[in-house]
Amino acid sequence: QVQLVESGGGSVQAGGSLRLSCAASRSIFSIKAANWHRQAPGKQRELVAHITEGATTTYADSVKGRFTISRDNAKNTVYLQMNSLKPEDTAVYYCAVDGYVGEGLFEVWGQGTLVTVSS
Repeated sequence: QVQLVESGGGSVQAGGSLRLSCAASRSIFSIKAANWHRQAPGKQRELVAHITEGATTTYADSVKGRFTISRDNAKNTVYLQMNSLKPEDTAVYYCAVDGYVGEGLFEVWGQGTLVTVSS
């Protein structure tokens, strides 16, 4: 089954930290590039962080200096370390990868994990 399994969401107070994980199923041979997106209630989904196959990273201005995207190719897993969390970071976080499945490259999305930051 081609899927991404996200974990690490939860509730935290402002100023706290969480680490999200996004593990690719074995049917995804490897990850080319990956994104973390988020969608807050009543708002459009936004791109939070991106990592390339060569581990170059880019971030939304709202999370620069606080969030870090990383990858472990051996585990076929992507992470999002979130520090200094703010109430406005509250959202459902989704990972999405460009993954090699068989002989093709496909975009695969995770199911989402809820992050709630209280003031």
